[in-house]
Amino acid sequence: MRISVIIPAHNAAPWLAEAVASIHAQDVSAEVIVVDDGSADATATIAASLPGVRLLRHPQARGPSAARNTGADAATGTAVLFLDADDRLLPGALAHAAACLTATPDAAFVYGAHRRVDAQWRPLTPLVLERCEPDARLAFLATNCVGMIATALFDRGKLLAAGGFDEGLRNCEDYDLFLRLAIRWPVASHPHPMAEYRIHGTNASADPARVLHAAWAVQARHAPADTAGRAAMAAGHRRWARAYALSAWRDNAGLPLPRIAGQRWRMARLAPAASLFAAAIWAARRVLPPAAFASAKRRLTGTPAPGHVDFGDLDRATPVSPNFGYDRGTPIDRWYIERFLDRHRADIRGRVLEVGDAAYSRQFGGAAIARQDVLHAHADNPEATIVGDLGQPGLLPEGAFDCIVLTQTLMLVWDMPAAAAELARALKPGGVLLLTVPGTSSVDRGEWGERWYWSLTGASVTRMFGELFGPDNIAVTVEGNVYAATCFLHGLAQEEVNAAWLERADPAYPMVVTLRAVKPGASAGT
Repeated sequence: MRISVIIPAHNAAPWLAEAVASIHAQDVSAEVIVVDDGSADATATIAASLPGVRLLRHPQARGPSAARNTGADAATGTAVLFLDADDRLLPGALAHAAACLTATPDAAFVYGAHRRVDAQWRPLTPLVLERCEPDARLAFLATNCVGMIATALFDRGKLLAAGGFDEGLRNCEDYDLFLRLAIRWPVASHPHPMAEYRIHGTNASADPARVLHAAWAVQARHAPADTAGRAAMAAGHRRWARAYALSAWRDNAGLPLPRIAGQRWRMARLAPAASLFAAAIWAARRVLPPAAFASAKRRLTGTPAPGHVDFGDLDRATPVSPNFGYDRGTPIDRWYIERFLDRHRADIRGRVLEVGDAAYSRQFGGAAIARQDVLHAHADNPEATIVGDLGQPGLLPEGAFDCIVLTQTLMLVWDMPAAAAELARALKPGGVLLLTVPGTSSVDRGEWGERWYWSLTGASVTRMFGELFGPDNIAVTVEGNVYAATCFLHGLAQEEVNAAWLERADPAYPMVVTLRAVKPGASAGT
């Protein structure tokens, strides 16, 4: 995959060199295109002086959408990423994005996490990632899941087929593009940090009322006819009103008073109910003692003050269910696992190996399986065709399998690197490993408890298997958040919790880590 990174630049002289440096620092090479959009400063001169930069110019400013389209038209890469001149990519960004796009070739674009920083690159927020799976259309009707355009890597062919950016839009042109693409093609996300969004007081999105109006207009132009789509859009309408109203009353450090007042007045006219809520929060913070403000904030937002958390049915030292939730319905980890396997059911074909039993192979592979093998630790398992410890070198036949399905098992192997190497060795060139491992989990109370050695993170899975398969051949996803982890630890079932909250991914609370890895070489069918 060849990647082109396009930087639209208008009067970007103070920042451009840092943005370009962040591209050159990647461990995946990329074509760098700077589109000078009618700058009156030294932007073009600086761009021309930077090594490895291809400079394109608009004699007069036409806006960021036009600059991005010019860059996309001229790019030679099969995939393109747009980096604003005042932002920068984080280490490993292009490699992780390329791996995700390779793993989901039907996707119009893939995206990862970002964080906001101040003018000196000091973090203002933790990493932000809002997942769009399993239904990207509904997710983007509700909100801009991407949040920062530099986190998105686009399939250039699909980008151009959709008409690129709408040059008539001056705000939310990226959201308009994301939504148009999500309506036509799949979209995928990954948990890896992609970029930093620098807040310096002159950002194009500095006027919350203007941006909110533009976001609502984009939603309206793509208004769906179906009930689910209308509900998603209505929820997003309310959510954005409150978020931008809070921004108008909060994000104003260093702005002159008339500008602050103007922003708040415009917001009040546009979203009166949300503005009243935001003003109440702002006023309470200033007139109430800290303890009283915390109490008021809890009533307004649902965030409890210290010492006032209501644990309810979870106020107990023992779990609701000691059996992962099997006795109550579908365990939450299995919900994540089965969605992952369903997304990649086309990989489960030919000669397939599953560990423990062949239930998932039968469920998701079915008739596409030509030969089924089962690995088990005990010879008395009637389905077992291979018996032993996966960490034992040479246990599996070399280059034999088109697909290996390994769910919630690797943590039972003491020598995990050896097991990972054995899995890679056993795949045919082009063969696929579909793996899931636990992050946050209770330990089995039965026969496997004594062998439950490890919990893993997205970083550990990425490093372990990236070294074996190559970073471009793996796609790692971290599922879960604090809500999902809490419910799962107590043994609540998926059917009795808020499924919408399970969708939100927070890499700080990994519950299930999934991996799709493809062994380099010819496809399994050749």
